[in-house]
Amino acid sequence: MRLSTRSRYGLRLMVELALSYDEREFVFLRDIAKREEISEKYLGQLIIPLRSAGLISSKRGAEGGYQLARPPESITVLEIVEALEGKIIIVDCLRDEALCQRASSCAAREVWKKLQEAIVRALGGITLAEVVRIAREKSQLPDYSI
Repeated sequence: MRLSTRSRYGLRLMVELALSYDEREFVFLRDIAKREEISEKYLGQLIIPLRSAGLISSKRGAEGGYQLARPPESITVLEIVEALEGKIIIVDCLRDEALCQRASSCAAREVWKKLQEAIVRALGGITLAEVVRIAREKSQLPDYSI
């Protein structure tokens, strides 16, 4: 299983919005694009499903922009990934048993099911606030480059 660029960039977008959450400021997409070195147009495509999922709110106009719709402590990485990718399904037979004639007797299916459950549990157990904490720690590391 591999997460797409949508999820990777989407999480970075959400971290940027979470960094401004305490000030309740709306953030311009162009500012996030510049800081994260991601195309503003691409970020604009990510905003739509994140807003539809109730994770982001927006405001038009000069004082407008984007902000988190909920506190970072109440948003999980799972919610972000599923908003951008859809429900996590690692193999088709877990989506619908009818797709596989062997579903009821397949030992491999049980392995994939446990793996999928572990992935969902792991992503659901990480809040956006935790990712922000990690981002802040990493940004405070000393720079030893010459």
